[in-house]
Amino acid sequence: MDDAGATLRDRMMALGRAARIGARALRLVGPDQRTAAIRAMARAIADQAPQILAANQKDMAAARSNGTAGPMLDRLMLDAARVADLVSAVETIADIPDPVGAEIARWTPANGLDIARVRTPIGVVAMIYESRPNVTADAAALCVRAGNAVILRGGSECLQSNLAIHSCILAGLEAAGLPGSTVQIVRTTDREAVGHLLSGLDRQVDLIIPRGGKSLVARVQAEARAPVLGHLEGLNHVFVHAAADPDKARAIVVNAKMRRVSVCGAAETLLIDRAVAGRLLPLLADDLIRAGCELRGDPAARAIEPQMKAATAADWTTEYLAPILAVAVVDGVAGAAAHIAAHGSGHTDAIITEDASAADQFASEVDSAIVLINASTQFADGGEFGFGAEIGIATDRLHARGPVGAEQLTTFKYVVRGTGQTRP
Repeated sequence: MDDAGATLRDRMMALGRAARIGARALRLVGPDQRTAAIRAMARAIADQAPQILAANQKDMAAARSNGTAGPMLDRLMLDAARVADLVSAVETIADIPDPVGAEIARWTPANGLDIARVRTPIGVVAMIYESRPNVTADAAALCVRAGNAVILRGGSECLQSNLAIHSCILAGLEAAGLPGSTVQIVRTTDREAVGHLLSGLDRQVDLIIPRGGKSLVARVQAEARAPVLGHLEGLNHVFVHAAADPDKARAIVVNAKMRRVSVCGAAETLLIDRAVAGRLLPLLADDLIRAGCELRGDPAARAIEPQMKAATAADWTTEYLAPILAVAVVDGVAGAAAHIAAHGSGHTDAIITEDASAADQFASEVDSAIVLINASTQFADGGEFGFGAEIGIATDRLHARGPVGAEQLTTFKYVVRGTGQTRP
């Protein structure tokens, strides 16, 4: 059957088979060739920046005509600075030590065998994401760095941008002598394509990574027939402890919420210790309101700052991705940890304190992928962790957790060397 007459299922299955071939080719080449491909991707993105920006303008115009809201537009938008950041991220990924073949551990038990645990690629990754065209380049470069083939399925709202970036990815692969099947993109907006990816494409897909809204992640987790690396919403908290430095608290709280409200690392709830709420909350509230943030408080917070709207039960479990912040007064570290355990998503939570024992208690009691002490939640980003970029923030507890970079996109195998041993 020719491609014109192929069904969507046929085309998706063909992507899976091609990806498996690409994964084998990528695994067998040396690290220098993978590095060369990533560097060539970065050069192509820089060279084709005008075409990428033109494609993004088409996506932006369509999104505006469809009534897309401000924060979602911010996630979708590319400008010259963001394309430059994209190039820089890919270049940084090229500089990361190649994880494939790296020895994690080595030992010799009583039987005399030399046993090594060695990093190896996962194989074929399916990446399903929304809104952010930068994910196309980040995911491609990270997967190549880790020796994996990847099938990319972005949202319909950023299709033109994704296709333009993908053409640069293909140019980089070709320049390094690697097959284009290493990084493929689903070119249709048909939602059934996602269903086919979730089926695992007849066991060709080894790992599915969703990155998007709650409904997308819920669908992937419910329907996937291949392992899923979860990236849940960022219900992130900043806790201002009784021993917080007021100046640090004011700077960190405003940055955590307002630097970019549309990123998954943005704070969505402010928790303040009852011991200092009367003194510090008016200052924090004034700073946030001046920055354009709407506040929704519990009764204790509103008793101190009556101009706050009353928080509802939904406010404690809403990822606003907008200039809205829920505010609650809690009793010490234990109260903050209990609130986070009840309402958080296990993504990122921060404490502001000069009390080292309180910081240690918070880090111990709060079971999130990222726990920050005296720093903004906006640092929940693979680039800020030195990974160059990330494929997402994993909130699961198995395989990988927190920012997922190249190392987290590998698994391992055991290489066992003997000298003729037989087991009695």
